[in-house]
Amino acid sequence: MKLLLHACCGPCSCYPVKSLREKGIEPTLYFFNPNIHPYMEWQRRLDAIKDYANQAEVELIIFERYIIRDFLEKAIKIENAGGNRCAFCYSWRLKESAKFAAENGYDAFSSTLFYSIYQDHNMMKKIAEYFAKQYGIDFYYEDFRIGWQAGIDESIERNLYRQPYCGCIFSEEERYSKELRKKRKKENKAKKRARLEAERSTAVES
Repeated sequence: MKLLLHACCGPCSCYPVKSLREKGIEPTLYFFNPNIHPYMEWQRRLDAIKDYANQAEVELIIFERYIIRDFLEKAIKIENAGGNRCAFCYSWRLKESAKFAAENGYDAFSSTLFYSIYQDHNMMKKIAEYFAKQYGIDFYYEDFRIGWQAGIDESIERNLYRQPYCGCIFSEEERYSKELRKKRKKENKAKKRARLEAERSTAVES
């Protein structure tokens, strides 16, 4: 199988590539990540994926333009309209991966996003399957999360740069802003209270 494996970063590529090779599949990595902010973070991740590809002797294709302005413009519009920002981010990367794979003679595509224990796995799977049908190419599915610790261990052994957040400016804020964390905590408590009150009302009525 000629497989295009979208790669979000070097560390997240370690286990998926190892697992695929054990199954007799030699993937080609595809670095397309317009969400990463700021520029120096994008550059560090680009350098890390190059470093990993060189060490692991795996082919790497890079989309080298830094298009954060496009990402932010679209993401903010979607969020302001009540849409799901993360779904948009998954969609853009998986769409471009499916399109590139279909246009360049690959049999299937997949992504190292399916290695992360922090991403919405089921949502990404549905999105990938949708674009597989749209572009007439197979989506290779594997739950790489089972190799989470093995991937971490390998990335440390290879001395790869390990990032502290998913990449976008929104996730960076969510990770480091105490004010935002307090706001989210307050909102979650309010939702929990509303849910409990609704359950009590239902119980009384029945």
